[in-house]
Amino acid sequence: MNKKYFGVKEISITAALLAICIISQLFKNLSIFITGPIINACIIIAVLAANLPCAILLCIITPVTAYIIAASPVMSTVPLIIPFIMLGNIVLAVSTALLLKKSLSGENGLKSPISYIKAVICAVLKGAFMGLTISLWLLPTFIPAESKLYGKLPVFQTTFSLYQAITAAIGFVYAFIIWAALRKIMKKEM
Repeated sequence: MNKKYFGVKEISITAALLAICIISQLFKNLSIFITGPIINACIIIAVLAANLPCAILLCIITPVTAYIIAASPVMSTVPLIIPFIMLGNIVLAVSTALLLKKSLSGENGLKSPISYIKAVICAVLKGAFMGLTISLWLLPTFIPAESKLYGKLPVFQTTFSLYQAITAAIGFVYAFIIWAALRKIMKKEM
């Protein structure tokens, strides 16, 4: 079986999702609870509608576009945070592909409570990865004690751990709603 990872369909879906991500990043400074769930939903939809390589592409591009569009002070102070955000997004994409893609492709996927439990697990995995790497190691290590940002360290640590899990969970809610309709449309095309 010849798999096309970057065929016309996959590129089109990924491009549309990337456009949605970029537009949402214009609102990044308003609240992470606007941008975060949208980007997480786009990553999840990329896994389900296209494939894992396309989702990973989004995982890599979106932190860079976030930095270009609206770099936060912590990103400017600790640019090493960008690859760890990419990796956190990849954790979400890979766990979604491994735990959810097959079950959500079936007829009863969205009706099964197990799918929702798996979604929570995926969200927690992302939050835990980013909490361990960014919140507990990267930020305390690389934000200088004399920096004004050091006093905001607890806020940043919450943002890059608990809030990541919450925004991923909200992203699953959005993605499941979108997937319910999108799956039917994609089946008609086949």
